Amino acid sequence: MSEFRVPFAPAESEFVEKRSRFISHIWPVESEEQAQQYIKEMKARYYDARHNCWCYRIGPAIARYSDDGEPQGTAGQPMLKVLEREEVTNVCCVVTRYFGGILLGAGGLTRAYSKGAKDALGASGIAVMGAWARVKVPCTYPLLQRVKLEIEGVNGVVDDVQYGADVVLAVSLPAEQTESLQRRLTELSAGGIAVEVLSEEYRPGPRLEIP
Repeated sequence: MSEFRVPFAPAESEFVEKRSRFISHIWPVESEEQAQQYIKEMKARYYDARHNCWCYRIGPAIARYSDDGEPQGTAGQPMLKVLEREEVTNVCCVVTRYFGGILLGAGGLTRAYSKGAKDALGASGIAVMGAWARVKVPCTYPLLQRVKLEIEGVNGVVDDVQYGADVVLAVSLPAEQTESLQRRLTELSAGGIAVEVLSEEYRPGPRLEIP
């Protein structure tokens, strides 16, 4: 499977623009049914809001949006374009607006809904879906910091550290980097460290910030 970007976790954000209150929510999703369920939940939660605008992208081909009563092209589509620019998929976003009595105009609405989607995605962060391996790395205490640097050098993440007579690190890293890590650690330890692969799975990687 190829790599692609997804939201790291559900998140929300909020801001006020000319007395209108914008509340944004974003989720990673696996299907249109799941996205529609989140949209339904937001409409029920914010039943008294003027608008609950939404969009979602599923895989490379499915993209849907709704302006929910806002002028055509000022809400759902700008939100979707934010997700497209960030190359994020398997994502659903809902921006709720409580009208504050001041008209924002088409340009103002477009900017506000775009900001709502961008802020929510920024609060979530993103992750790259790909093949990841979970490995066990034993090492001595004197080598611990050097081993951590080598793991970081292959974009690995230390999930857990167990301290005993020696140290054992539980590590997640891109599956294609397993052999590279072993080579680095073999050179570092003169063959004294053996990486044990525990499992491989297709899943999100660590959280990355949105620029």
